[in-house]
This record gives sequence, C-alpha cells and structure tokens, in this order.
Amino acid sequence: MDVPDLPPWLELTAEPIADPTAGTVVVPGADARSRADLFGLLAQALDLPEWFGRNWDALADCLLDRDDAGPLALRVDDAEQLLADEPPGQFATLLQVCDDVWSHGRYPFRLVLRTTGERLPALRRRVATART
Repeated sequence: MDVPDLPPWLELTAEPIADPTAGTVVVPGADARSRADLFGLLAQALDLPEWFGRNWDALADCLLDRDDAGPLALRVDDAEQLLADEPPGQFATLLQVCDDVWSHGRYPFRLVLRTTGERLPALRRRVATART
C-alpha cells in the first residue's frame, strides 16, 4: 500500500526524543488504547475545562478554544497502541479532529506519532488507511 503524503501537522517518527519542547504534551499510547482513556489523559494533561464532554466534538472545541495558550504539539509514544481497542474509524476521527484544529486554530498544531523502527511501516499503513 502506498502511503500518501502526510499533512503538514502530522509527523511519524521512530527517532528517540529525549525531552519534550515547550508546548508539547506527551501521551503514552499504551495508556490511550480507548477513547475514554485518551480523553481522560488529554483532559488532565491540557487542563481541559469542566464542560469537556469527552467526545470528539468537545475535544475539537476545547483544542480550538485553548488558542490563547499558544502552539501545541501532541506527541504519542508507542503510537501503534493509540486507540487500538477501538474500531478503526475512531483513529480516523482523531486525525480529522487534528486536521480541523490545524486548519482553524490561531496557533500552530502538530501531532507526532512515535513508535519503534520495526513498527513504523505498520503505523504508516494505519495512517494511510485512516486518511482514505
């Protein structure tokens, strides 16, 4: 399967990353295998408001409303495990939410999906499938 070009807000890497830079939120993919887990981790890491409804629309709203906080990079380590316990469409929805935040936000947004070198091809295929 050919992997289409990635959007400018998305990076797939197997490179080790020592310390996150300012504005980077790190999510362990192993702890975000379900939507509920991912929403809980993001709510805590980003200090999302009480009204965060823990669904995709609410996440998009919260990420767009945090514009005054400046640029945001969301890094997922062991990214092959991200939403692994959900139907594939949920991963596609996450990517769509990220695209919307990048397209409509005031500040730069990035999603970095990090895995091991041997798992990177499978992650690329998963991303390509989700984006088609």
